[in-house]
Amino acid sequence: MRKRVIWTIPVLFAAAVAAASSDYLSAKRKIDQIESDRLKAGTRLELSQRELNAYAQQEAPDGVRDAKVQVLSPGVVAGSALVDFNKLRRAQGYQPGWLMSKLLQGEHPVSVTARIRSGNGRATVDVQRAEISGIAVDGRTVEFLVQNFIVPSYPEAIVGQPFDMGHHIERLDVQPAAVTVLIGR
Repeated sequence: MRKRVIWTIPVLFAAAVAAASSDYLSAKRKIDQIESDRLKAGTRLELSQRELNAYAQQEAPDGVRDAKVQVLSPGVVAGSALVDFNKLRRAQGYQPGWLMSKLLQGEHPVSVTARIRSGNGRATVDVQRAEISGIAVDGRTVEFLVQNFIVPSYPEAIVGQPFDMGHHIERLDVQPAAVTVLIGR
C-alpha cells in the first residue's frame, strides 16, 4: 500500500502542473484576444478563479512569488503574494538605498483588498486594505508602495481614480466565480 501512495504523489503533482499550465494558457489566450482589439461589441470573455490565479503566478514580476487572486464578493478582490521588495526594485532597474534595503530585506507576505467599479469604458480601483508581514498599511505608505513598486512595473496603473480600460472594454463584472469582461463600442 505504501508504494502505491508514494507512486501517486508524482502523478498528482504532474496533473496539478498540467492543469495550472492549461489555465494559464486559457487566460493568456483570452487576454490576447482582448488586447487584439478585434472582438465584436457584445462579446463576453470569462476568466475563472483558476485562470486568474494561474495568470497571476506566471506573469508575476521578478521578486514576487506565490501570487494569488481571490474575488471575495461582487466587486471586491483580494490579492496576496510573497514579495522581496529589494529584488523587485532591482528587477525594475533601480538600486535600493541602504536604509530601504535594510527595512525591506527578504520576502514579505503582502495582501491587498480592493474594490473595483467599472462602466462606460472606465474603471476605478480603490484599495480597502493592505498588509505587509501582517501589519496593516494605509494612506501615505500605500501611496509610497504604489509609486515605488507598482507604477515602475505597471506604468499604466492608476489607483483611487477613474481610468480608461482601453481595448473596447465596456465593463468588468467581478464575481466570486469569475471575472467577465464585456466588450463594447
